[in-house]
Amino acid sequence: MKKGCSIFAGIALLALLIGGWFGYRYYQKYFANNVEKEGYILIPHSANFNSILDSITPFVKNKESFAAVAKDKNLNRFFNAGRYRIKSGTNNTDLVNMIKAGNQTENTYRIGDFFTVYQMVGRVAKKTELDSLRFATDFNKIASEKGYSSAEDLKKYFFIDTYNFFWTVTPKEFFKKFEDEYNTFWNAERKQKEQQSGLTRNQIYALASLVYKETGGKPDEMKTVAGLYLNRYKKGMKLQSDPTVIYAVAKANNFKDAPIRRVLFKHLREDSPYNTYANVGIPPGPICVVDKNSVDAVLNAEKNDYIYMCANPAKFGYHKFTASAAEHAVNAKAYQDWLNSKNIK
Repeated sequence: MKKGCSIFAGIALLALLIGGWFGYRYYQKYFANNVEKEGYILIPHSANFNSILDSITPFVKNKESFAAVAKDKNLNRFFNAGRYRIKSGTNNTDLVNMIKAGNQTENTYRIGDFFTVYQMVGRVAKKTELDSLRFATDFNKIASEKGYSSAEDLKKYFFIDTYNFFWTVTPKEFFKKFEDEYNTFWNAERKQKEQQSGLTRNQIYALASLVYKETGGKPDEMKTVAGLYLNRYKKGMKLQSDPTVIYAVAKANNFKDAPIRRVLFKHLREDSPYNTYANVGIPPGPICVVDKNSVDAVLNAEKNDYIYMCANPAKFGYHKFTASAAEHAVNAKAYQDWLNSKNIK
């Protein structure tokens, strides 16, 4: 009897050991950490199982175990394209489920004061699955559907800020987010101020772009600058905004070169409807993507008598304002002397 018990106990122990070994192997395969280093992988819609394995290999400790679990869970047949974050401590099961479920990680997109929508598209597309040509083509289609001539006419829909999007975002999805924000921004109160201003919305955006460029995006001078431009506009004076000359020169060269750093007399003669030294009135459209503060500055412009402004060399990024031509001449001379002292050409 004792001998039989010993045999039974031995068999039971062996079974326990074998079961434990298989259980350990199962745990290691499905639930143990298999991440070697953190990072992101990109899985395009055109991917296949082998390309997914190639993408994830640098980040996992054991490629074979990941591949085995992936096949068990049919990742070779079903997956979602996207940008996925590989986090330390993640097991094969969670990695596979993340890709199958499409739980990708958003990326940040900074929309700046781009001269054109096409410049913006070129920067944005670098963080998406699609290239800039596809974005530009689709934006042109969207513009056409809205009765515009090109994507450039969509500039007013975009605001300077930081946004989050998925790597797989389509041009239509991308634009929809901004269109919704644009419609929210133009609430009843702003529409009422728009009517009271006597300006068209396109003129408001054009002035807002001048305000933004003149102030460098600093809100504390925006309403003052807006008030000055409106004074000149209502008096029938040329706005004489240097940023419009910079834009006109850049546009004439198809925005291929870096913007000019200093506006010279030769630039003031640039033949362009955007050149406010050559033309009376508000430019035909915004010279850049603007932010919400600059639009609000035009809608809530400061009531002042200023006609002239000049960059203040003693306070970089700010201006000296005046209603006196003589005082402005003194301010302008001081600024030109400062430019010369810094050898800015």
